[in-house]
Amino acid sequence: MKTTTAGVWALALLALCATGQANTITFDTDPFAGTPVLNTPGRQVVGGEEFISFSPATDVFSLNANVFGVGNTLNFFNGPASLIPTSGVNVVVLENFDNDNDPGTPFGAGNAADLIANRITTPGPGFFIYFNQSLDLSRLVYSTDLSSSDADLKVLARMLNLSGNEGRNELPSFTAANFEITTAATPEPSQVSTIGAAILLIGAVRWVVRRRSRSDWSAAS
Repeated sequence: MKTTTAGVWALALLALCATGQANTITFDTDPFAGTPVLNTPGRQVVGGEEFISFSPATDVFSLNANVFGVGNTLNFFNGPASLIPTSGVNVVVLENFDNDNDPGTPFGAGNAADLIANRITTPGPGFFIYFNQSLDLSRLVYSTDLSSSDADLKVLARMLNLSGNEGRNELPSFTAANFEITTAATPEPSQVSTIGAAILLIGAVRWVVRRRSRSDWSAAS
């Protein structure tokens, strides 16, 4: 079967679309590197998070167990704080949007962590997603101890597309499939780059087109 130049470009476009369907966002570096957080009494909340777009339908957070000390098993919960199990959970998607019904005290990472700590009784690090009232969007946070109100927190990601009512409505759609815990010494890149994939595909297509052009020229000669 003869493949035309247009056909080659169509195949490339299909491959590019397939590549862009899902992202894996990897966290594999010390969340408190270069800070005195762990040696400072009381809770410290560290920002400086990545600004990302995240689709609960397709995307995955890859979390390095060696860096975060969470063990190799993912134990997931999604729901209101009142239903969080008292033990065995290391990833929580919190479906509470406020802790005191007072608009003058916006719901932040520390408030969300406190709601979780009020339920979990077994010490251990973990992660949670909550909806920040001031920023009006969802964030991913690492806690050194989900059971402690004094645990230090590192905000890992700000999900810019999960904002407003849409962001709040998307929280229930997060599942365990959106998270993976890896022990890989050399993990995957922090984010699948569709731009890089496009460059590679374009380069491959140009090579095929040039080769076909030379072949057609030789035949004509």
